[in-house]
Amino acid sequence: MLKHRLIHPQINAILGRAGHHGKILIADGNYPASSKKGQNAEVISLNLSPGIVTCSQVLTAILSAIPIESAHTMMYETTGPYALTEDPPVWSDFRKILAAAQPGLPLQFIEKWEFYKAVETPDHILTVQTADQQRFANLLLSIGVRMDE
Repeated sequence: MLKHRLIHPQINAILGRAGHHGKILIADGNYPASSKKGQNAEVISLNLSPGIVTCSQVLTAILSAIPIESAHTMMYETTGPYALTEDPPVWSDFRKILAAAQPGLPLQFIEKWEFYKAVETPDHILTVQTADQQRFANLLLSIGVRMDE
C-alpha cells in the first residue's frame, strides 16, 4: 500500500523509472499534449471533464511522491487575444503548494515559445494532461535528488 498521495499506477511506474533531471509536464486543458512533447515522453490523460482534474491537484500528488529541483510555468502573453495584465491566479496556488512541499523552491517563468522547446527535449518523460480551464496553468517540473531524511 502506498503512503504518498499519488496512487495512479501508470504515473507511479513512469516516475519510478525516472531519474535526476527528468522532466514532468503538468498540462492544462489547452496545452497541445499530443504534439508538444519530448521523444521519450508518455502522455497520461486525466482530462475527465472540464475542470476535472486540475493542474494544482496533480502537482500536489506528484510532490508527495518525488523531489523537485525546479518548477517552471509558461509565461503569459501580454498582447493579443490571450493577454493577461497580471499573474494568473493559478500561479498563487502553485506557489503555496510548492512552499508547503519544498520550502524555498521558486516558481520560475519561461516565455511561451521557449517553454515548448524546453518540453520537447529527450529528458521529458511524462505529460500529465489535465482538464484545467485556467489559462497559463502549464507547469514543467525537473526531478531532483532524494536526500537522506
